[in-house]
Amino acid sequence: MKKVLLFAAAGVSFILSSCSITLPVAVSSNPIGTKVGTASADVYLGVLSFGGDASIQTAAKKAGITRVSTVDIKHSNVLFIYQQFTTTVTGE
Repeated sequence: MKKVLLFAAAGVSFILSSCSITLPVAVSSNPIGTKVGTASADVYLGVLSFGGDASIQTAAKKAGITRVSTVDIKHSNVLFIYQQFTTTVTGE
């Protein structure tokens, strides 16, 4: 019985855990600069988006970047109920 309860508890904790992944999206021949800009957007239930614009242009504009070097996107997910997309841009 203890093994069944332990297995059930492990299954529930696995289901309720979140997942996060960061992926490189683009790179250019521009030198990697000292400026870093980020932009995020939150999505609920896969269709309701709040919290702004996670575009490359918005992230670059926030940091004053005119020459983009690299772009990374981070996607965090909690049971597809809540998701967050964050774009990170580096450059000068």
